[in-house]
Amino acid sequence: MLSPLTVETSKPRQFVDVTAHVEAIVHTAAVADGICVVYSPHTTAAITINENADPDVVADLLKAYTDLLGDEARFRHAEGNSGGHALTSLVGPSVSIPIEHGRLALGRWQAVYFCEFDGPRRRTIQVQVIGERGSRGGVS
Repeated sequence: MLSPLTVETSKPRQFVDVTAHVEAIVHTAAVADGICVVYSPHTTAAITINENADPDVVADLLKAYTDLLGDEARFRHAEGNSGGHALTSLVGPSVSIPIEHGRLALGRWQAVYFCEFDGPRRRTIQVQVIGERGSRGGVS
């Protein structure tokens, strides 16, 4: 079953940490071991996993994307958001995260980010939890 998650963005390019929301969906699904797929059904938004301990990492990634794309005016797409389309293809529309003992098996410093590349907008993410229901190793 897909669980929708709404994300409001406030900037043209922005990373939004959605880890806690995804974890809540995993908890509600009561899956002990399995996989969680987080998917963006948008052509100018992506999903990634990266560091959440230092906010400079996200700022640096956004700067690198700007440096990579250069001037948006050079693109042919009439809507003026070709950079957003390009970044979505580079970053990707989804991530898959193992679930172990009822929790996302993320690394110590990792977070799940919704990547806005054509905002601000109201967006929807789809989260799907697949696996065996049962004992979650004491997680409540």
